[in-house]
Amino acid sequence: MIKRLYLFGLTAVFFAITAPAHAQKTLIISSWAPPTHLTNSIVWPTWGKWVEEATEGRVTTKIEYKLAPPPKQFDLIRDGVAHATWIFHGYNTRYLATQAVEMPNLGTNAESASVAYWRVHEKYLAEANEHKGVTLIGLSSHGPAVIQTKTPLGDLSELSGLKIRVPGGVGSKVGKALGVTAVKFPAPKVYEALSSGVADGIFMPIETQKSFRLKEVVPHVTIMPGGLYYGSFGYLLNTDFLNSLSEKDQKAIMNVSGEKLARLAGKAWDDADTVGHADALAAGTTVNTASHAIHAAYLDLMAPVEAAWIEEVSGKGIDGEAALKELRNIARSNP
Repeated sequence: MIKRLYLFGLTAVFFAITAPAHAQKTLIISSWAPPTHLTNSIVWPTWGKWVEEATEGRVTTKIEYKLAPPPKQFDLIRDGVAHATWIFHGYNTRYLATQAVEMPNLGTNAESASVAYWRVHEKYLAEANEHKGVTLIGLSSHGPAVIQTKTPLGDLSELSGLKIRVPGGVGSKVGKALGVTAVKFPAPKVYEALSSGVADGIFMPIETQKSFRLKEVVPHVTIMPGGLYYGSFGYLLNTDFLNSLSEKDQKAIMNVSGEKLARLAGKAWDDADTVGHADALAAGTTVNTASHAIHAAYLDLMAPVEAAWIEEVSGKGIDGEAALKELRNIARSNP
C-alpha cells in the first residue's frame, strides 16, 4: 500500500512538472471586419491551421470580434487584451515608412506587392521601428484601389468638391491632390455612409463592390492604370504571449508568418478583387479604365507626394528612394 502511494506521488509530481511544457494555449485573434471578410474567412483560419500544425497542436487560434474599433487594435494587442490582430496603417498617423507600398502606380497585384513589401520592410523600413511594443508577424497590401462614385466620372477634375471617403495614409494624400472633400470613417461603415449621403464616393479596391455591397450604392467604377494607390496592413502578435511559448513553438510560429503570411494575404486580396470585379459587372456597375492622358496627369499630381515621403523617411534613417526602387522591381517581377 505504501509502495503504491509512493509511486502515485511520483507520478503526480511528474505530471505537475511536465504538463505546462505541453499545455495547449489558445491564441486569441481580434478582428474588426465582418466574419465573411477575406481576412476572417481565409487569412486567419489558414494561418491558424499553420500555427496548430507547426506547434503540433500546442497552440490553437480563435477569432473574436468587436473587441475594439479598427484604430485601437494596436493598443489592444500591446496591452494583452488579445494576442493577435491586423491593422490598416492608414488609420493612424504614426505610420510613415509603411506608406512605401501605398504609392500609386505600383503596377502589380496584391500578392506580388505583399511579398515585395515584406522583403523591403525587413531590409529598409524596419529601421523606423513603427511597430514598437508588439511583434510584427506579417505585412500585406490590398489590390490597387479604384475610384467608386454615385455618378459617372469623365475626368479627374470632376472629383473636385465631391465628398469622398479616404482611408488615411497615401490614400488621403490622393484625395487632397484631387481636390476632394475628404471624409473619414472605418471600412465597416462605408455602406451606411454612402447610402445615407455622408459620402458621394470612395477610394477602395474593387473587391468592396461585393464584400461591402458597394455595387448597391456606388455603381460607377474608374480604374487607374497601375493603381490609384495600394493599402498597407500589418499583422501583429502580443510579444509577451510569444515569449510565453517554448523556443521551439516561437520559431514554429514565426516560420509560418513573415513572407508566407504576406503571400497568403495578398493572394486572398487578389482572389477577392477578381470576384468583386465580376460581381460588379453582373450587377450592372459601369467599370471604366482611365485614359493614358488621365493616367499621366494623375502621376504628375502625385509626384510631389512621393518626393515628400522620401524626404520624410530620411529623418528615420531610411533611404526611401532605394526602398521604393527595390519594392517596385520585386513587385513587378511577380515573385
